[in-house]
Amino acid sequence: MRHRHGETVPQPNVWTGRATSRVQWFLALIGAACLALGIALAVESAWESGVAPLAMAVVGCIAAGLLVLFGTLAFVHVALRVDEECLEVRCGHIGVPRRRIPLSHVAGAEFAPHVTPRHWGGWGYRWRPEMGTAVVVRRGEGLILRLWDGHTFTITVDDAEAAVQVIKDRLRPKTPGPAH
Repeated sequence: MRHRHGETVPQPNVWTGRATSRVQWFLALIGAACLALGIALAVESAWESGVAPLAMAVVGCIAAGLLVLFGTLAFVHVALRVDEECLEVRCGHIGVPRRRIPLSHVAGAEFAPHVTPRHWGGWGYRWRPEMGTAVVVRRGEGLILRLWDGHTFTITVDDAEAAVQVIKDRLRPKTPGPAH
């Protein structure tokens, strides 16, 4: 890896980066509010119109709350790890969904200065036939991997240019040393 003044800086054995979305925390709060509303309805149960509407309201609020809460917390942040053999992407606090891509499957990497959830149809793990697959947790810079099978994989991550450089350096064939 090259430094600004032309000197070579040694590469770390493992490069890590991440990106975080503050908007997702707001959505998680909305999910928690729906969950709390469902619990409050179940506890108070002062509806006079019958048990069926109450049960539907409780189940609906709890289901919507859990879906929104877990769906957003899974994509609050993304962590990227690049070592000598592979690139690993983990989402959320428990690291799921996770994708591991061996560097032998990567044909190239490019810096993407503007990745937006709007272009991918929202936040999260996305697939679009014309664009490939992506993990989008926020608007901003990212990297695009070109795989040997023709697919692309886009990841929003801070300092994406550094990640691209590390990946490109690891994709270059190693020059053999003198035989002894």
